[in-house]
Amino acid sequence: MNVLLEKMMAQADPSQVAGLARFFKTGPGQYGEGDKFLGIKVPVTRAVVKECWRSTTWEDLKACIGSEYHELRLAALLTLVEIFKNEMRFSRRFAPQNDNSAAQHCIDFYLAHTDRINNWDLVDLSCYPLLGEWLLEEDGSCTPAGIQRNRSLLYHLAAHGKTLWEQRIGIVSTMTFIRHGQLEDTFAIADILLHHPHDLIHKAVGWLLREAGKRDKAALEAYLAPRFQTMPRTMLRYAIEKFPECERQRYLQRCSSGGKCVSSRINT
Repeated sequence: MNVLLEKMMAQADPSQVAGLARFFKTGPGQYGEGDKFLGIKVPVTRAVVKECWRSTTWEDLKACIGSEYHELRLAALLTLVEIFKNEMRFSRRFAPQNDNSAAQHCIDFYLAHTDRINNWDLVDLSCYPLLGEWLLEEDGSCTPAGIQRNRSLLYHLAAHGKTLWEQRIGIVSTMTFIRHGQLEDTFAIADILLHHPHDLIHKAVGWLLREAGKRDKAALEAYLAPRFQTMPRTMLRYAIEKFPECERQRYLQRCSSGGKCVSSRINT
């Protein structure tokens, strides 16, 4: 019996379905077009995963990630994160030079099912606890599926991802690097996506730039200096959200008007 699936189905709340469908833009022509919901909020899904992850099999995960229901796919991803997190903790404690095979299997599974990771929450709640953590200490090895363990994987997803969700995985996965003070990959992948046509990528890139700026404001200013006038306005707004209001306005005014900037920090 697939306990994860059964317990998730038991939490279905039809009264929540319409609201979730609107929130995740499932109408015709919208980015989540056609997705289906059970009406389960994220905290409830997390509680089910916490209860079930130890007894969930790979076959159970395949059934859930392949589901037509958004929440079952999320449950599969959050379960995968729990399995991976615990395997990596064990590996780093007892065998720091060798990844545990189950952790590698998690990465293979994740990358084999990116076609099922098809909305922003599914990306954002899974990619950096998985790919980001796995790539934090890249060592050039391969997973059993032959996937090279180095950060070029994220560059490839950003530049050549088959969907905007794969491209979003490329940038959002760098959150783990930022949290460890490593900002270079975020800036480099932001460049790949700088002129992407979709607003959801603009928001993701701006968000990660903002997080990098929390670590090193000067580094973010240096990144923005030659780019902010031509970058998408939504991306810029997200990136400078934590700047003092006077600085934000200087960036935004120059971005929109093309006039000279008062602050030397944003002169190009």
